[in-house]
Amino acid sequence: MAIDNKDKKVLKSSIEREQNEVACSAECEKIKGSKNLNVPHLRFPEFSGEWKKCIIQDYGEVITGNTPPTNNAEYYNNGSYLWASPADLGTGKKINDTKTKLSESGFKKTRIIPKGSILVTCIGSTIGKMGMAVETMSSNQQINSIIVNEKSNNDFVYYAISRAFPRYLSEVGVQAVPILSKSNFEKLPNYTTSIEEQDKTGYFLNLLDERIATQNKIIDKLQSLIRGIAQNIARNNQPNVLLSECLECSSSTLQESDICENGTYPVYGANGIVGYFDDYSTEDEAVYIIKDGSGVGTVSYVTGKCSATGTLNTLQAKDGYLLQYLYYMLKVFNFEPYKTGMAIPHIYFKDYGKAKIFCPSYTEQLKYVELLSAIDNKLSVEQRILTNLSLQKQYLLRQMFI
Repeated sequence: MAIDNKDKKVLKSSIEREQNEVACSAECEKIKGSKNLNVPHLRFPEFSGEWKKCIIQDYGEVITGNTPPTNNAEYYNNGSYLWASPADLGTGKKINDTKTKLSESGFKKTRIIPKGSILVTCIGSTIGKMGMAVETMSSNQQINSIIVNEKSNNDFVYYAISRAFPRYLSEVGVQAVPILSKSNFEKLPNYTTSIEEQDKTGYFLNLLDERIATQNKIIDKLQSLIRGIAQNIARNNQPNVLLSECLECSSSTLQESDICENGTYPVYGANGIVGYFDDYSTEDEAVYIIKDGSGVGTVSYVTGKCSATGTLNTLQAKDGYLLQYLYYMLKVFNFEPYKTGMAIPHIYFKDYGKAKIFCPSYTEQLKYVELLSAIDNKLSVEQRILTNLSLQKQYLLRQMFI
């Protein structure tokens, strides 16, 4: 679904209207200056008085999910009921889809989670990832869910737990597999306030989350547009040039242990900038490609003086070829036939360099790059907006909750 300017303006005006209503209560700040009370730093001006201490169980009933027997295919075939695992949480507030779905018979074997419930991962490396049920669903046993009662607002509970979870991690301690059992989870401390303040606080922060969700859709659409145009170029034209004819490949011996947090030139690794170094290997521009590991074949286009760690190969264009055009072609290139190794996949330029891609005249390459880079620049702007919205949300969570 396309998001037009009118939709964005409506969302923006809604957020701005609610933001203008948020004020730090003068009375609250005056009292806090002389006495340490249980009040947030930032709240709507019509509310005053202390928040009450509570535990998660006070927000509602806590249930732990379960898994229907996996040896019964009937429980999983042609499933339509959402069944969440930790992999389905943390990508956004609302759980609109799950990787695994259950049939009606499988769903009857689970503990039912009503719409509006709060799901929290309570075991493993992704402990703390959260989501909210948008329909009746269920989950596996790694997730505890709060079925919110009538004294609490669902959105408020979601944000209160999200704000407090860094503190909750101290309850877990240092262990190989971090875990919060149901009995420990439901006893974790938090705060509550009047249902009126909960409603308004939850509504306001939910507006911001909806704006973030909209921003993610804008970014997804732009990324899909770039990929779609590049794929059309590749598919609708006959491959005519070997990659080894238009690109040169070099390796780096720089290790992450060689770099430091501060330095003159950035150093790129598999996940972007990993540190800095006082020398550089790339003078102007380069395409960095992950040569081994889980992200093998992922490419990035960089400019300016920089370097890469040993997990990346550096690709440079030969005379007569435009590197940025080749970058867009590599983004949609299928590296699967050239991967070797079972446990840790690798790709080698000597192998995929024998593949052909479509490469038109230099003038035509420039035209394609002008189009794609314009969309890419727009994408960068939208990604910065998303970053700022996320930072704004984290700030408000810190200020509006205890």
